[in-house]
Amino acid sequence: RADRGQELFPSLLEAPFTDHLKPMVLVSLNTGMRRGELFDLKWSEVNFQTKTITAAGATTKTSDTRHIPMNKETFSVLEEWKKQSGKSQYVFPSQSGGRLEDVKSSWQGLLERAGIEAFRWHDMRHDFASRLVMAGVPLNTVRDLLGHADIKMTLR
Repeated sequence: RADRGQELFPSLLEAPFTDHLKPMVLVSLNTGMRRGELFDLKWSEVNFQTKTITAAGATTKTSDTRHIPMNKETFSVLEEWKKQSGKSQYVFPSQSGGRLEDVKSSWQGLLERAGIEAFRWHDMRHDFASRLVMAGVPLNTVRDLLGHADIKMTLR
């Protein structure tokens, strides 16, 4: 780029994340958010003061707005990602800056390189719920955090 008189890209050696996939996975594992909720998530719904993420009812499966607390890892991931993700209103934007529509090829590539089989994005929600239950969190709280309308889904 320098030879062509173009501005150099920042060094990936100094960036916390080389692409959108790692921060998306970490946020998903630590919040239990659905993939579509991550695609719809806007910076205006991430509150660093109250350490909460608002999943707006218009973007959730049940159409109910919920407020998801950020643990330390989620907070630091989003804080660092905000510094390097550009000016889009979306937390995880597409290359054009709009809403991200899919991560299928990068997700499948990651799973193949890691040698992981039969693992879906949605399984990270199950992991989140399992860790909460193992930590003794009441099932009704788990239901609220996952955005389940009925406790029967949480029990399943």
